[in-house]
Amino acid sequence: MNLDAGEQVASKNDTYADAQKYHDLSDDRVVRVLIIEDDHDIVDLLNLHFGKAGGFSITSAGDGRSGLQQARDQLPDLIVLDLALPRMPGLEICKILKCEAATKNIPILVLTAKAEVIDRIVALELGADDYVTKPFSPREIVLRTKAILRRRNRDLRDEPATIGSITIDPSRCTVQVAGKPVELTTVEFKLLNYLIHRSGRVEPRDRLLVEVWGYHHKVETRTIDTHIQRLRKKLGRAGDAIETIRGFGYRFRAE
Repeated sequence: MNLDAGEQVASKNDTYADAQKYHDLSDDRVVRVLIIEDDHDIVDLLNLHFGKAGGFSITSAGDGRSGLQQARDQLPDLIVLDLALPRMPGLEICKILKCEAATKNIPILVLTAKAEVIDRIVALELGADDYVTKPFSPREIVLRTKAILRRRNRDLRDEPATIGSITIDPSRCTVQVAGKPVELTTVEFKLLNYLIHRSGRVEPRDRLLVEVWGYHHKVETRTIDTHIQRLRKKLGRAGDAIETIRGFGYRFRAE
């Protein structure tokens, strides 16, 4: 396994057009990474280097079935996935996760000893976002993780989405409920767009303050709750999909 030597460092009248000014703030919060790997030395090594990088919270699973269940329960921001796992192979896990609504948008970085081209092709066709073979540089894994998350955040923010009766199209700046247009302010639009594209995941208030409002420091404010109430009212019955997780934040219910 290659270690660190020689590593590369590597407002009611608001319009949604104003929202294009805000930038990706994903690096300002803790990123949850699930490592599904049966080699404890590799897990420890990755833990060490993600810890050095800062801003990551790491959990792990030592077999395929446990990893799949943890992915479903935790809904992490990214999964590092080995292919040769006991109890369930990594490719099967990848296929299942990419077919389920709650987990299909979780990026997967495959980390495996399988270096054949066909293995890489199959994994990428099943929805893996990156493919790294062993031996590897742990620093490279951290850098690739950051690159995947930056790319995914940009892609998801601009991608149309439909959940239940709500359809949002960021490129057209439109929201519809059961086919009827709904007028939202800039902040309401950004809030709905963020929650929908992370449906099924609990979003803490402090994370929403960073991602939607751009606050980099903890702010004691109830402005999120006020905007959620207004957003629910405008969405009508469809607004019930925005769930309050008491003492923590909000979640958009995945269908």
